[in-house]
Amino acid sequence: MVATATRRYAIIGTGAIGGYYGACLQRGGADVDFLLHSDYDHVARQGLVVESVAGDFALPQVQAHRSTATMPPVDVVVIGLKTTQNFLLPDLLRPILGPQTAILTLQNGFAIEDELAEWVGDRPILGGLCFICSNKAGPGVIRHIDYGSLLLGQYSPDRQPAGVSPLVKAIAQDFHDGQVSVDLADDLRLARWRKLVWNIPFNGLSVAMNATTAEMMADPDIRQLAEDLMGEVVEAAQQDGEKLSPGQGRHLPADLIAQMLTHTEQMNPYRTSMKIDFDQGRPLEVEAIFGNSLRAAQAAGAGIPRVEMLYHQLKAIDRRLRVDG
Repeated sequence: MVATATRRYAIIGTGAIGGYYGACLQRGGADVDFLLHSDYDHVARQGLVVESVAGDFALPQVQAHRSTATMPPVDVVVIGLKTTQNFLLPDLLRPILGPQTAILTLQNGFAIEDELAEWVGDRPILGGLCFICSNKAGPGVIRHIDYGSLLLGQYSPDRQPAGVSPLVKAIAQDFHDGQVSVDLADDLRLARWRKLVWNIPFNGLSVAMNATTAEMMADPDIRQLAEDLMGEVVEAAQQDGEKLSPGQGRHLPADLIAQMLTHTEQMNPYRTSMKIDFDQGRPLEVEAIFGNSLRAAQAAGAGIPRVEMLYHQLKAIDRRLRVDG
């Protein structure tokens, strides 16, 4: 028997990430509204299909919307848009925010929650770190290639560990009911640094080197570049943690880089999200992933020259994409 969640969810951005996790929520019994753009007609008629390494499943009927104006107020807003579209969020979310609505962002990058906090008032903000290889295979079709877990944590405006609240536990249970493996983070900021240890080298180098994860790991020079970048991010995280919480041990484990390299070797060949955006001529999430983390590192006194160089390379590539587009 499927458990029924008591919370109502709105998925803002039904793509490779929002579509997958939103479909899992509905599979687990949650009441889910999906905001769609180009896929609306198809999904409204035929629903969503997930082609998954863990087992395919389909949702023949979903609550599809062209606009949030047709959605009811919800308990949890799940943001699956690219960060390059965040300027749309105030208008998109206004019709569906109740006084206690929680905002859960599944977006890549660093300090994403700080931006949301500027206009959502005192509503709770959560970050969801998605450890997944997925992409859109066609209208209403999400292809889940590898992994699929989710790490949830609550944002704290003072940038200190927020602990694990009952709200975080309740939302985690809804994802768990949808067959998503969920871990809880008491320190969301450190968890975001941890994910950047992978995202900065492999998203960035996939574009700069025009390569999949398998191609990057097979080339000794690219692999060395990736490892050097990872080391800079680990150092930045440590200095950021020490600046904000002196002597509290807010740093990443010593064996993290080796673990991530091993996992990357073992994953199925994968085009990163930034590489897919590049290949399709879409804006790159340079500021959210690279710019925000670079500025935080510099504020903490960490020198990360390789990350800074890659940031400027990607800015130039992104600018050229926009001109050519």
